[in-house]
Amino acid sequence: MASGDERPSAPTLLSGKGLRIAVIRASWNATIVDRLVAGTERALSDFDVDIAERVSVPGCFEIPLACRALALSGKFDAIIAVGAIIRGETTHYEIVSNAAASGIQAVQLETGIPIAFGVLSVESQDQARARSEGAGGHNVGAEAARVAVEMAQLTADWR
Repeated sequence: MASGDERPSAPTLLSGKGLRIAVIRASWNATIVDRLVAGTERALSDFDVDIAERVSVPGCFEIPLACRALALSGKFDAIIAVGAIIRGETTHYEIVSNAAASGIQAVQLETGIPIAFGVLSVESQDQARARSEGAGGHNVGAEAARVAVEMAQLTADWR
């Protein structure tokens, strides 16, 4: 990795016991999303988190609204958003990618509930596979699980 691109080291003994975490998944690009969700679930299990809610929405464009509804319910310490947006032949990719990212960010800033971003925006199926259990076991869903646990712990005292 280039300088400045390294991921910060996180605590090695991270526990999410007692946290209430919801997972929202987009149904579109289901094969890739299934792999991301599997990584999310494995990581949450490793952090001793029982998923409090699982929600499925049609696509990544719909994720922010589902995040908002769950965040406003007051039932969750964090939310994990998982989906895959793969570039096609039109500008649809940019529209959906931007809407998902900005919508999710707006919801977490509005509500104070952390939302871990496990949504891929990639150029190809090969890139999507590489980020959902490709070589070396890289899984963006697992990374999002760690983020959700860390941010739920960080923000718990602020709410």
